[in-house]
Amino acid sequence: MNKRGVLDMTTGPFFKKILIFSIPLMLTGVLQLIYNAADVMVVGRFAGSESLAAVGSTSSLVNLIVNLFVGLSTGAGVVTARHIGANANDRIHKSVHTAMAISVASGFAVGLFGFFLSGKFLELMGTPENVLPLATLYLKIYFLGAPGSLIYNFGASIVRSTGDTKRPLFILGFTGIINVALNVVLVVGFHFNVAGVAIATIVAQYISAILIVIRLTHIENACRLNFKKVRIYKEELKDIIRIGLPAGFQSSLFSFSNVLIQSTINTFGSIAMAGNTAAQNADAIIYTCTNAVAQTAMTFSSQNMGAKKYDNLRKVYFMCMGFALLISVLFGAIGLIFPEQIIGIFTTEPEVIEMGKQRLYIMMTTYFICSIMDVSGCQIRGMGKSIEPMIITLLGACGIRVLWLYTGYPLKQELWNLYLSYPLSWLITFIALFICFFVFEKRIKKGL
Repeated sequence: MNKRGVLDMTTGPFFKKILIFSIPLMLTGVLQLIYNAADVMVVGRFAGSESLAAVGSTSSLVNLIVNLFVGLSTGAGVVTARHIGANANDRIHKSVHTAMAISVASGFAVGLFGFFLSGKFLELMGTPENVLPLATLYLKIYFLGAPGSLIYNFGASIVRSTGDTKRPLFILGFTGIINVALNVVLVVGFHFNVAGVAIATIVAQYISAILIVIRLTHIENACRLNFKKVRIYKEELKDIIRIGLPAGFQSSLFSFSNVLIQSTINTFGSIAMAGNTAAQNADAIIYTCTNAVAQTAMTFSSQNMGAKKYDNLRKVYFMCMGFALLISVLFGAIGLIFPEQIIGIFTTEPEVIEMGKQRLYIMMTTYFICSIMDVSGCQIRGMGKSIEPMIITLLGACGIRVLWLYTGYPLKQELWNLYLSYPLSWLITFIALFICFFVFEKRIKKGL
């Protein structure tokens, strides 16, 4: 950290700095995952497989609605990091206050939209009748916490753009403990079922929002938040939208393909839905850890773009890709060795465990492809190119996945064949992104 409390990401050696930045970010994601998994575990063990299926079946729909605005928070972080690299204090100030204004407005918009329409979406997804009331109740309560969730996401993105990934970790650690404690009290003690899990989640989200705002008001650099100056600055809004909207749009449509897959899983019944939910929490560990490395690549490349140190882009890219590859292979091996024990954390029902193993075997074997794909997309986004990775991901990851549902899957309508759509789409998308990185790097160095 320099005198302004900012991690200098523009000078080497880079590997140590990548570790300093990514490990707290990784632990933040893992903690979040553990707390989400605690929701699933408490519901699965104390409320039954139908409640487990209800909570699990909502994740793709939540991501579909929320990720568009989470993408904007990513854009805010990229824009702020670039201004930090260029030492443009006035632009930093404007980007921070614009981002926080967006977070409040988008939080209320998402909350209202999700509260009133989530039930209709669940019906369109073919959610079974024995699961639908519980899933609808969970989502209605969950979306009441959308303002807190988005304020935290935007605030944490700004804090991380300075190189500080520790404080978001501490905040999440504290609020996660509150979440888990409330889960036990509300579900086990008061038998609130899925409503208890949802209430615990939104309480934790609002506390996280308050704590990240407190951090921003005390930060000792140009990122410091002043409530009186929170407003939309047109130039910063344009930059945030230019980077963040394609990223959010990509994530939302990515989630749309997952909604289609979840809808297909729903046709197998609540046992298959519960098994998928349990296994999903296991492979999400790999995604969370490697996505932290991908976010690191994006932030480092953003600062180097601002500082015009273009020779560092390739160094950052390959270091982050190698790190993500190592993590995904190690965790994948653990998942393949202990599949029943891992799924057994979330349920004790043998039928659910067997269903979950079908997903786990395919994901643990191939998730390394998703990891390097994710790093590639974030690296390019950090270089200021957001439209191109969006289009590539939509055509590759989303398009191939949907195509498989209507071509490969009908040939053998089994869960394992449905899950094959994931690695196939990851591989094609990674190849395209890998080629694009070198094309964009060459154009940037030539000043085009």
